[in-house]
Amino acid sequence: MRSNPPPRVRLGSFMADRRTVALAVLATSTFGAAVAVEVGRVWRRGAAPALTETDDPLAAAAEVVAETAEVARTGYRQGSTRENAVFNLLTSFVATFVLARSITTLLRARPSFGPFRNVRLGRRHIHHYVPGILLAFGAGGAAIVSRDDRVEKWMAVPFGAGMGLTLDESALLLDLDDVYWSEEGIVSVQITLAVTALLGAVAILSRFLRRGEQVVLEHPQESSPGDPAMI
Repeated sequence: MRSNPPPRVRLGSFMADRRTVALAVLATSTFGAAVAVEVGRVWRRGAAPALTETDDPLAAAAEVVAETAEVARTGYRQGSTRENAVFNLLTSFVATFVLARSITTLLRARPSFGPFRNVRLGRRHIHHYVPGILLAFGAGGAAIVSRDDRVEKWMAVPFGAGMGLTLDESALLLDLDDVYWSEEGIVSVQITLAVTALLGAVAILSRFLRRGEQVVLEHPQESSPGDPAMI
């Protein structure tokens, strides 16, 4: 009997997969590098002892992580409404995109995953870009109508989530066909947008961190946990 030849991998699909992996690695390494650099800065300038000056490196590392988190929180609290809104939007967008892509991958192999399942109305499959559009439209409208800056900052969270749900299926919307798992869907406008959002979040996060360093590391008395102005 003649054995069937192995399936041939199309060059376009192979290149699309390589681009997707490269973009994912770039996004992850960029964000990881930003976090590592900030931890190093806090370790050099903060109260935690250096590794060569302590017998308990794990305790020193835990102290640095806690101090870095306090720097980030303080920088966020000191930020303007516009900065916080953009950061909330980008963070929500990236988190929703990753969550939606993970859930759809799990649902591809099984009919349901916890509370998540494919939604159908009659014979029509409801894609997740539908609630995404509604969520972004509702949050954007509420932010426009409201005159409260605090509402604008928090409406950025559902707006970013709606963007993530919608742009995760952007290939489907562009082709007007269900190409989510096809080669056309892998060419990943979504991943590019996710990388852009991550890089933007890193840039804004850097401003938060520099501002937080000024308060926590240079003027620690201004950021004491009991200070009502910081809550």
